[in-house]
Amino acid sequence: MFPVEGIGEVVTGDDVAQLLWDAIEIGPVEIADGDILVVTHKIVSKAEGRVAAALTDADYRRAVLDEAAAVVRRRGDLVIAQTRHGFICANAGVDRSNIAGDRIVLLPERPDRSAATIKSRLEALSGATLAVIISDTFGRPWRRGLTDVAIGVAGMAAINDLRGTTDMHGRMLEVSEVAVVDEIAGAADLVMGKSEGIPAAIVRGVTWEPASGRATDLVRPANEDMFR
Repeated sequence: MFPVEGIGEVVTGDDVAQLLWDAIEIGPVEIADGDILVVTHKIVSKAEGRVAAALTDADYRRAVLDEAAAVVRRRGDLVIAQTRHGFICANAGVDRSNIAGDRIVLLPERPDRSAATIKSRLEALSGATLAVIISDTFGRPWRRGLTDVAIGVAGMAAINDLRGTTDMHGRMLEVSEVAVVDEIAGAADLVMGKSEGIPAAIVRGVTWEPASGRATDLVRPANEDMFR
């Protein structure tokens, strides 16, 4: 995993793929075939104008409800919401960190499409075959702490479906579906961090096949969810 440094502050209208390419060009690691670019949603959202003013806590809470398709749980000011994308997360993904002034960052409207645009541009610039993951930081039921997960993906499947294969003892696997893009997003965050101003990383050495995937493939359908 190689951090992509030197991108700087991103504003509405910026070309994220070009910013990534310019930073990679002056960095120590070139893009190679089979690399996976993990990009935090924050710079994608900023470039796409998905920011809003929030002068007060009331403004922030109103934005959360505006972004939520449904409220799943409430505890005080904390809202667990389902976004319009289908993701279930705290405060509908509305974030007040890593943005200057009294502003907030919203999730990209179509993060899979954003990932596909970045992938297409970087492949044209580099000549390499790539996958792109857009990540965000989520909490998890039953476990403390945060980890990065994929909210957008292009170029690879979101899930490695092992059902129907056998384990090392020949036993048939019946329910094993590996959220491989979440694993990659979480791993990439180890070299990006939250306060270092490094919003992207190159992940190399993962075996993957070019495929059409969507981050929403990771969302458990409501009829399979025992806790809603």
